[in-house]
Amino acid sequence: MNPKRYAGYALAILTITNLFNYLERNAVFALFEPIKRDLHLSDSQLGWLGTAYVLVFSLAALPLGLLGDLRSRRAVIAGGIVLWSVATALSGLAVGFGSLFIARALVGFGGAAAAAASASLVADYFAGPRRAFAMGVFMAGLAVGGVLGILIAGQLEALYGWRVALLALGIPGFGLAALVLRLTDPTRPLPTSSLRQEIEAIGIGVGSMLLACAPMLIGLGLGGFAAFVLHRRGSSSALDAAALLTLASAGLIWNIRLWIRRSQAAPLTGPGEDVLNAAATDLKRAFNAVLSTPTLVYVFLGGALLSFGMNGIVAWSPTFITRALGLSTTEATRMLGVAGLVAGTIGTLLGGWLADRLQKRFAHSRVLVTGVSILLGAPLAALLLTLRDPALFVPVFYAAFILLTMYNGPLTATIFDVVPPRIGTTVVGAYLLFIHIAGDSVAFPLIGSLSDRFGLDRAIYVLPATALVGGLVVWGAARYVARDSARARDGIEPTQPAVNP
Repeated sequence: MNPKRYAGYALAILTITNLFNYLERNAVFALFEPIKRDLHLSDSQLGWLGTAYVLVFSLAALPLGLLGDLRSRRAVIAGGIVLWSVATALSGLAVGFGSLFIARALVGFGGAAAAAASASLVADYFAGPRRAFAMGVFMAGLAVGGVLGILIAGQLEALYGWRVALLALGIPGFGLAALVLRLTDPTRPLPTSSLRQEIEAIGIGVGSMLLACAPMLIGLGLGGFAAFVLHRRGSSSALDAAALLTLASAGLIWNIRLWIRRSQAAPLTGPGEDVLNAAATDLKRAFNAVLSTPTLVYVFLGGALLSFGMNGIVAWSPTFITRALGLSTTEATRMLGVAGLVAGTIGTLLGGWLADRLQKRFAHSRVLVTGVSILLGAPLAALLLTLRDPALFVPVFYAAFILLTMYNGPLTATIFDVVPPRIGTTVVGAYLLFIHIAGDSVAFPLIGSLSDRFGLDRAIYVLPATALVGGLVVWGAARYVARDSARARDGIEPTQPAVNP
């Protein structure tokens, strides 16, 4: 097949993968009301269901991104698809908050496996001036999948109930995983050994992997225990979330420091140690790239604020519309789904196309499109939250959602523009980890807790305000993008002195 046509085919498969990733993630948000009723949950517990996904997604994104850089990206993606499919189906069998929380966490692990590796493959298929538009197409899967998850889950719930809806949504992923495994990696040769032989070649057993990740697992365990104790004593969900995230983040930071120190020590020897050394070296290079590249610092910080605001809006919108406009779950998800599907597709594709067109005139066009679209869209979203007439709500929703989804492709393309290709997946994994740990993993339970105390109609205003600040922060990268991109093109390591643009 012609290379350009094959790249288009691969982009289609990976975009569908991204679509299903976010479809499985967001489907539960459309089911909040029936789940709350059947399982007798509070709004705070509903928020924790979102955090279950995001927290595990965040913690797993970095090591799985690193695995994608070292081994087969296709296998990592396919494995993630299978896992999230099984876990989504198991969500429909939940008997209480605990079992549903665990199932949603497993969906997050599967999503993390696919996210960074898929974006890395797209970046390799489409280098140079076509990258932002290709990323826009790929990230359209995020916007379209997110609203389709709400739309489809809401309609299935109306027909068959929320349990059947989740069971049904887990089925399509198995066929998709088979298609991903058949893709050709554009920069890496096809493996010549079986999966079993590759695992044996790595030489890393379950025990050694657990030992290598022990600090992170200890922090997560202690955080979960602290949150459980605080919850049983009647503490607010905001305090529960703070305890969990603080201890889990401390364990992760401790783990990363150990990995980096290991890479600075004498090379290890023995079965599989070449892979471990390469992993530690890539991890060190990825973190050096972030801290030594001003563009990435702004993108990481702004991305976390955008993740807080945008993902929080997506999560709580169906419940907000149901309560504020007096609609049923089916009516709310249909209205959101149709409008979001059209507006999200237009916004994501328009953002990537516009950023590529402006690239000829402005080296910082991708950051520019991100900043302007958010600064225009966030106030519209705030206005939207004041409307109670569906006839006015829908057109304002279209305008706001188009603007608020334009940043997806350009912002992701910016990351690949300013880092060496060898560590692109690892850096994106670090980005996903940071923005979700600092962003929507806090937003979901925090808004739920504020809703329990002040009402959702007031609590939800925190979200567009935070997104607005995120747009301003991303705009701060504009003066550094040209220099950092030139440095990456010239193959200069981020730890070396930067060249003048």
